This record gives sequence, C-alpha cells and structure tokens, in this order.
Amino acid sequence: MTENPVPRWAYRLAHLIPLMVLPSGLWRLGLVAGSSMGMLDDYGRPARVESVWQGGYIVCLTLFSEAVALTAFGMVKRWGEVVPRWIPLLGGRRVAPYAAIIPATLGALSLIAIWTYGFRDVFSGEFIPFSSDAAAALMIGCYAPLQLWGPALLVLTWAYYRRRVSGSGGGV
Repeated sequence: MTENPVPRWAYRLAHLIPLMVLPSGLWRLGLVAGSSMGMLDDYGRPARVESVWQGGYIVCLTLFSEAVALTAFGMVKRWGEVVPRWIPLLGGRRVAPYAAIIPATLGALSLIAIWTYGFRDVFSGEFIPFSSDAAAALMIGCYAPLQLWGPALLVLTWAYYRRRVSGSGGGV
C-alpha cells in the first residue's frame, strides 16, 4: 500500500507505459531474427543486421527500453515511496518525493524531445526507405506509441507529485 491512495487512472497508465514501448522492441527483435522488416539499405536491398555485435546492441537496447518503461511503476507502487529492503545501505528508507519527481520529469521531457526528433521525417520523402507502404506502416505503427511515452510519464509524475507533495491527488 502507498501512503496516499493512487488514483485508478494513474495505476492503469503506469501499466500502459511498458505496453507503449513493447511494439517497437518486438519490431527491432524481428531485425535480429533475420527479417529486414521491409527496410531497405542504401543500395535498395533488404536491410540486415550486419554482425553479432549489432544484434547484441539491438537486443540490449530493446531490453533497456523496456526496463526503463517499467520504472513508471515507481510512480504508483510502494517502492516509489520507500526503498525496498533488499537494496544495500538504502533499504527501508523513505524516498524523498523530489528524488523521483525530478528524474521522472527530466526523463519524460527527454522522451518527448527524442521521439519528436525521431519522427520528424516520417511523412516526408526523407524517411527510412522501405520495400512497400505496408512495411513502412508496420514500422510507424510499432514506433508511434513511443510518442505517448513521454507525455504519459509526465502525467504520471504530476499525479505522483499531487499524491506525495501537495497531498491532493488521492482517489481522483
């Protein structure tokens, strides 16, 4: 249980965030599995993962992205208020609200900037070349939910702030 009740919508939103990140990760894993996912290289051939290292990087990026998305649960779970006991030196101590609010806000704003920049050419002729419109639509459909990750985390952080700092966020 958290100190103050978590609004139902915030709890649901925290559970949606990892699901927003999942489609892009699955799309990237398709590349590692040997599919070009319809992407073409500079010569118009199906794109391929070039090396074991490149494949390892893609897998690590996918796992890291999902792990970062899972930290949204800290905004609605007890471990976002009290450090879990199994963590050496800090276990059992209260989390200062701004120790969560500041990194979450900066992370959310960074995500908004990253994905706004990343999608800047999606509907222009300057985007990644694909073998078909369907392949491009699949990639865009898998990556589009990432546009919502930053704003969702920002809203979740605001709810955490209201619940932990201003004390007015419970049960909304």
